[in-house]
Amino acid sequence: MRALISTYDKTGLDTFARRLVALGWSLVASGGTATYLEELGLAVDHVEALTESPEMLGGRVKTLHPRIHAGILARRDHAEDVATLEDQAIEPFDLVCVNLYPFEQVAARQGVTEAEAVEMIDVGGPSMLRGAAKNFAHVIPVCRPDRYGFVLDELESRGEISLETRRELATEAFATTAAYEAAIAGWFAERETFPETLVLAFDKVLDLSYGENPHQRAAYYADRGERAHLLSRVEQLHGKAISFNNLNDLSAAQLVCREFTLPTCVIVKHANPCGVAVGATIGEAYDKALASDPVSAYGGIVVLNRDVDAALGEKLADQFVEVLFAPGYDEGALAALRRRQGTRVFVDRERRRASAQQRGLKRVLGGVLVQDADAEIEDRDGWQVVSGAPDERQWGDLVFAWRVCKHVLSNAIVVVKDLGTIGIGAGQMSRVDAVRIALDKAVEHGHDLEGAVLASDAFFPFPDGPELALGRGVRAIVQPGGSKRDDLVIRAVADAGATMVFTGRRHFRH
Repeated sequence: MRALISTYDKTGLDTFARRLVALGWSLVASGGTATYLEELGLAVDHVEALTESPEMLGGRVKTLHPRIHAGILARRDHAEDVATLEDQAIEPFDLVCVNLYPFEQVAARQGVTEAEAVEMIDVGGPSMLRGAAKNFAHVIPVCRPDRYGFVLDELESRGEISLETRRELATEAFATTAAYEAAIAGWFAERETFPETLVLAFDKVLDLSYGENPHQRAAYYADRGERAHLLSRVEQLHGKAISFNNLNDLSAAQLVCREFTLPTCVIVKHANPCGVAVGATIGEAYDKALASDPVSAYGGIVVLNRDVDAALGEKLADQFVEVLFAPGYDEGALAALRRRQGTRVFVDRERRRASAQQRGLKRVLGGVLVQDADAEIEDRDGWQVVSGAPDERQWGDLVFAWRVCKHVLSNAIVVVKDLGTIGIGAGQMSRVDAVRIALDKAVEHGHDLEGAVLASDAFFPFPDGPELALGRGVRAIVQPGGSKRDDLVIRAVADAGATMVFTGRRHFRH
């Protein structure tokens, strides 16, 4: 039995190669891999000796040779293939172990040149791996160091690799080369947001117990094109395994939290914020966010952008929280939180703000919709005051409300007072219904609407929504503007002696 080995990453290769030799396998390797194996004291046949051709072009051409690829691709149950090998004095390979040049890691480095990145595009490695995977019935393709032990255990226990395992390894090989070339294609096309062919690759991070509902299977995959993802550098300190819905809500909460640098608390339920606030301290921000809608907050996701102390930990332990996410916790906080068996406690080891995606993707029947991510953090620059004159307190609340509103499911209405939400209306078919829900929630939870501000993710097509809010005490409104009836809406606000600001930008979220 012969193994062809060509690896950039030598992790675990010493044990893998030694155990193969112990099983009676002979080794063939190229370039640096051959040197590495010889330094371990193993007998190795060099690729150049088989091909009778030296490495060329600075190592770019080593394994691209008929004597290599015929040995990989020959079908042992085809008489013509076997005869060809005999005529050409070519010995077949029974296992191909290849891992590829680290293109993605090199291309992602700060300051890397185009020439340096191009040199990390592997040509021979993917060719050998695809050949072995195509001929999986006769050749064992191995492309991941973490699979060495699995392959060896089966060889040692059975004396061979089963067809089922071969298919599994072939799947991994083709997925590896596909993802590798997707990364290269993405790098070449990075100047084009919407290339003619969009190639994406994702790596599984976590198997999940089920999806949105128990009858749906689920897993979490990370985009290979992102330097950081939802769970990178994140550690779970307490609680049961995280679920599909938890991750979906956690993503929504982190995207809201990244809008603010002051101490901020975001509470999300079913991917919608139900309480958002900033405060002088993180404890104050939590109190305000929870007070926004304590009923909806029950069983929600809480994201904080400051460390949790013992006092706040006690408060959080008294509230049913599905997932808690913060940059740090003191011992008193953790002791309190661990009393809650159901709460999943996560710490962000990088203390980073959630990264914005470069593209927003939405699956539809038979395809995917692609758009720029709505990730820009807005301030009041360029906004137009069309009624009244906001004071500084109102300006602060208007900007705060507008930033929160873009993360609420459309039609979206957010009512804010003193840098905290007090009423949110989400996902309604009618905008005036969303206004009514937001106002009613504020009253239901004891909030005083007098002097509050209101944000709408899209324009008001009629004065009815603003009139309803103004009649309940709202004194300032922020909305995109752009309706054919803007003049009627402006007049209604002006007649009430209130303020309205147009942003000129819509924030639909469907």
